[in-house]
Amino acid sequence: MKRVVLYSMNNCPHCQTAKKYLDQQNIAYRLCNVKTPAGQKEFRKTGMRAVPMLKIGDQLLNGFSVKQFNLLYKD
Repeated sequence: MKRVVLYSMNNCPHCQTAKKYLDQQNIAYRLCNVKTPAGQKEFRKTGMRAVPMLKIGDQLLNGFSVKQFNLLYKD
């Protein structure tokens, strides 16, 4: 199984959608809040600018799409 990290922030509806999907599918993931100093630093390293952003293994998925996520996760 690939490791999954969800970069998100509070009050982000798309982040909530991504969280809900991962929870419903029983996919283990680490949540990284980009509003914390440590989260900001980690997020900056990805080169991305918007959340939600998922790191699936070593692939980055900007935004959340069930179809795109499954392609990268099941690969």
